[in-house]
Amino acid sequence: MLVVVALGGHAIAPRGVAIDVATQRRNVHLAADALVRLAEVHDVVLTHGNGPQVGLLAAQAQADPQAPVVPLDVLGAESDGMIGYILEAELRRRLPERDIATLLTQVEVGADDPAFDRPEKPIGPVYGVDDELQANWSTVEVAPGKLRRVVASPQPTQILELAAIRKLVESKILLICAGGGGIPVARASDGELRGVEAVVDKDLTSELLAEAIGADALLLLTDEPAVYTDWPEKREPIAQATASELRVLPLDPGSMGPKVEAACRFVEATGRSAVIGALEDAHRMLSDGAGTRVRPEGLDRDLEPTSAASTVSHSHHRNDEGEPP
Repeated sequence: MLVVVALGGHAIAPRGVAIDVATQRRNVHLAADALVRLAEVHDVVLTHGNGPQVGLLAAQAQADPQAPVVPLDVLGAESDGMIGYILEAELRRRLPERDIATLLTQVEVGADDPAFDRPEKPIGPVYGVDDELQANWSTVEVAPGKLRRVVASPQPTQILELAAIRKLVESKILLICAGGGGIPVARASDGELRGVEAVVDKDLTSELLAEAIGADALLLLTDEPAVYTDWPEKREPIAQATASELRVLPLDPGSMGPKVEAACRFVEATGRSAVIGALEDAHRMLSDGAGTRVRPEGLDRDLEPTSAASTVSHSHHRNDEGEPP
């Protein structure tokens, strides 16, 4: 099977932990256990988030008042190169016989996308209300007295390197691409593509990619074992549901919401498998019902072909802790 695997940015840079290179290397080392088990069985195209990293780079750039402002598209490219390098090095060590490559990927968005007027994508670390760094940014309160920067997250419309990606996939290369949702570019009035101040959601770009390359499955990996009916209490994880059932849930637009929307779009467009779940369960998500599976409308649960948990609507209660992905 050809599987697009979207790795959440917090799997590499967990919340509450310093976002330094050593920490990211350690976490990639742990993440690689699950990724390698998938890659040993399937053809894998790996995407990843960059929210923590691109936000930190922006804060570091702003810390020097004499330094010129570095735009988000350039910071996105920097973070994608760094994360891709760390991932590729670890996977190459584990899979020495495999050809592995990282591709910086530009993703076109609409210059008139309403998201530019409604920033809601959280990036970077958490700040106190008195922190001067956040004074000129749009922020959202994530806890009492704690703020996080939010930026525009327009819809991805086109992957510019798609032809190259298809050739690499056809060559059986384990490919890392569309990092951070891709480097955001938009077409200006003169017809030229230029970088824009945004961070594209990596799950929505991963869905667009999975459709375009004919993937058999889309896995959206996060730090939660499933989607829950009762967020944030998380008492009732969902084993499987249709797109219409999931879209009525009150999900955070900056985290689980895009994952559910990406999974729904893929299933609606292709009729194939999309599963949301925890990184450590990745190797089980296509075989024995781990995570939340989105099934096509009208498909009886007992006809779902790849999930041993397909005859039930909710999985057993789990006590996993964590914040939104």
